[in-house]
Amino acid sequence: MLTITTEESRVRSANLVPLFVICFAGNLFAGVVSTLMSVYLPVVVKEFQGNQSSQQLNNLSAWINSVFIFGWAIGGFLWGLIGDKTGRKMALLLAIGSLGVFTVLTGFTQSWFEVVICRFFSGFGAGGLLVLSFTLISEVWPERTRAVFTGILSIGIPIGIFSAGLINYLVTSWREGFIIGVLPLFVALLGFGLINESELWLLDRSEKQLIQKSPSRLFSVTNRKTLITGSVIFGTMLIGLWAIFSWLPTWIQTMLTHDANKERGLSMIFLGMGGLAGGFVSGWVVNFTGLRRSLIASFAGCAILSFVLFKTNTSFSSIIYIEIAVLALFFGASQGILSLYIPLLFPTAVRASATGFCFNTGRLFTAAGVLFVGVLVTTLGGYGNSLFIFSTVFVIGLLAVMFIKNIQPAEAVKLNNPELTKST
Repeated sequence: MLTITTEESRVRSANLVPLFVICFAGNLFAGVVSTLMSVYLPVVVKEFQGNQSSQQLNNLSAWINSVFIFGWAIGGFLWGLIGDKTGRKMALLLAIGSLGVFTVLTGFTQSWFEVVICRFFSGFGAGGLLVLSFTLISEVWPERTRAVFTGILSIGIPIGIFSAGLINYLVTSWREGFIIGVLPLFVALLGFGLINESELWLLDRSEKQLIQKSPSRLFSVTNRKTLITGSVIFGTMLIGLWAIFSWLPTWIQTMLTHDANKERGLSMIFLGMGGLAGGFVSGWVVNFTGLRRSLIASFAGCAILSFVLFKTNTSFSSIIYIEIAVLALFFGASQGILSLYIPLLFPTAVRASATGFCFNTGRLFTAAGVLFVGVLVTTLGGYGNSLFIFSTVFVIGLLAVMFIKNIQPAEAVKLNNPELTKST
């Protein structure tokens, strides 16, 4: 069995800061890249539209948004498998690098087909880095502050969303905007020399408990119910969240007669600010109220605010910015809470792949949902109605959290996490 000396433990503890910075930066860039195409989408459509009808343009826009999420879902699961097999560190840094490469290439595309390919592989990298960063933090971070720092890590995505709105506000050329991809490449290169591998993974590897030597363990009887439950809870939040994130700027544009570049950019800035605040406080909220109550509040808040935003606004006004920010507050809190909880549901040998499964099974349905928001706009009478229909999934998530009470983190005792165990 592999043993960790006191000196090695001290060195590893000293590397927690650069580890957190690398993980946080990766999540931030994932947020930027996930939203950047949404804020630039009307401009991209205009450049590539040719002689196509408005309905054909809606379909193209839907495919551009949804293919990114498909890539994210597939990448999240496959990078999780790679992380269980080869180690968390290598897989994390390669995923960040993949995100950077294909983001840069997006700015050089000359056709819809090239855009779709680049968006798919950008999503592929983003999905992997999200799963692996939270898996790694859950394994190496001290229990006393794990909930708080997991919540802070989760705000990387909304900061990225905020930054995407800012980029759109400051950089009118969408091609220049996608050059931001050089930054995650730089972060990935730095990470090879700054961070260490997870001790839990190294110990597990030394005991020959890697997932590829026991492929059925991920879907064993012990894990199956937890996989399904985690996927339903996380997936319902994602479906509503991504439908709104992807189509919010376009919905705002439909309420205005001029080129709403400023309004689209500001809406994404407020979306990012609300999500940032929610994620930042999520760790303290969990410690104070308990996990289940926190999740119930998150889903209920998302359901109520979605109704207010999309069913009470028929014309554009400044109040929409406030409603977006409050909705995003609940979004951000839910992501911090779920990112803390789900990795601890599973044993070390399958943690990354199981987390990837829960994070991304629902994302496949999410991609379909984002696609059909655009496809069904005409049938449902506008983007507002279409977005509201898909946001009703928050009610499903709320019911799942309320009625499913017996999920217990697999390693709560091993990881000395009494607060998480109590709140469940």
